[in-house]
Amino acid sequence: MEKLPLGSPTVVLVDDEPEILFSYEVMLLGSGFNSIMTIADSREVLHYLAEKEVGVIVLDLQMPHFSGTELLNEITANYPQVPVIIVTAANELTTAVACMKNGAFDYQVKPIEVGRLVASVRKALEINALRREISSLRESLLTGRVRNADAFAAVVTRSPKMTALFGYLEAAAATDQPVLITGETGVGKDLVAQAVHTLSGLRGKFVAINSGGLDDLMFSDTLFGHRKGAFTGAGEARDGMIAQAAGGTLFLDEIGDMSPLSQVKLLRLLQEGEYYPLGSDTAVKNSARIIVATNQQLDLLMSAGTFRKDLYYRLCAHHAHIPPLRERREDIPLLLELFLQDAARTLHKEKPGYRPELFTYLANYPFPGNVRELKSLVFDAMTRHKDGNLSMASFRKAIGAPAPAAESNPARQNAEQDFQLSGRFPTLKEIEQHLIAEALKLSDGNQGAAAVLLGLTRQALNKRLCRN
Repeated sequence: MEKLPLGSPTVVLVDDEPEILFSYEVMLLGSGFNSIMTIADSREVLHYLAEKEVGVIVLDLQMPHFSGTELLNEITANYPQVPVIIVTAANELTTAVACMKNGAFDYQVKPIEVGRLVASVRKALEINALRREISSLRESLLTGRVRNADAFAAVVTRSPKMTALFGYLEAAAATDQPVLITGETGVGKDLVAQAVHTLSGLRGKFVAINSGGLDDLMFSDTLFGHRKGAFTGAGEARDGMIAQAAGGTLFLDEIGDMSPLSQVKLLRLLQEGEYYPLGSDTAVKNSARIIVATNQQLDLLMSAGTFRKDLYYRLCAHHAHIPPLRERREDIPLLLELFLQDAARTLHKEKPGYRPELFTYLANYPFPGNVRELKSLVFDAMTRHKDGNLSMASFRKAIGAPAPAAESNPARQNAEQDFQLSGRFPTLKEIEQHLIAEALKLSDGNQGAAAVLLGLTRQALNKRLCRN
């Protein structure tokens, strides 16, 4: 059975005959739809639309009070995002054409074929979800704002790249499609996955599995569970992690390391929306949203034949790539402050100050381990710290000599060239203005971080900015 949209809006059935409403409801419930509203009085339809989020309306044409034709016109005029499926006993071509011209999504003649109605409702819900996703993306791109910033609170950033990514994920979270998260080790893929779960509004748990290094049996048992006696040592039945994630989100990390057999089983789960616990011949329906992540380049793995292309295309309906820390250096001051506070609290020490050159030193290091590496460096330095300013010795020992600032910061290099080309020696005021401007550039406009770079208090920097 094809998987139905998770958390999809309500399917509204409108007909003046209660027996027909009951039969439609049974049909849809039996096909996996679980959010259904039946309305026998056509006068209640518009009131319901004004108060509730509706995914699709199945509408009879011949009804007292308001006819289906009148309601269709009202719905398409005032709620154009809601698909309407017309159901009628009148098998007339002119009526069908008129309904389609007036905006009906589909037109079906009684007696209804179960398969056709189910397929039409499912397709209408997919169209509705796509419209909502596009609307959310458009709003995010036009405003440049993230509507639900609290969901991303664990991801400390002020990078425009990350803000744009958050806007995209807000739209993707509203759909039932899988989300593929890629990025180097340590960029925070798990935090982003948890944010998508929060934004989705799903009531179930967020359950994470690291699929890297698991053989096929261990992967199947961990994910799907087993029945008693399924294999040696299986003395009792056990539910898998996917059962624990029912109604929520299943997060599979390191999918680039999955075995070929495990890839086949994951593909079947995505295609069929069901799975088999080990030792069982009875399929279990899946109701968990799937999010996956990897630090590997899947295109290279597919070229090498170690990752299935059909699985990739199933997973990449929504693809979020998290940029490495070296591409968002403006986040380093924020992260440095955060990790110093965390380390001080964990180690029961006072948070120390640090010399301005520490930030410059870190800003010119490529951080192959990304945010996780920066956190480790800060915690190590805080473990060794005794008093005074935070020593740079442990950073130098771990990092060595990073690339010169001029090489890694073209903006600064160009600014120095501007002074050389001016044909005269700059004044102190010009140098001060230049240094303040450069510090603000490096800190992405954050005056507190710029003041640290310049060796000033924030108040002193503010005075200089007002004076200049």
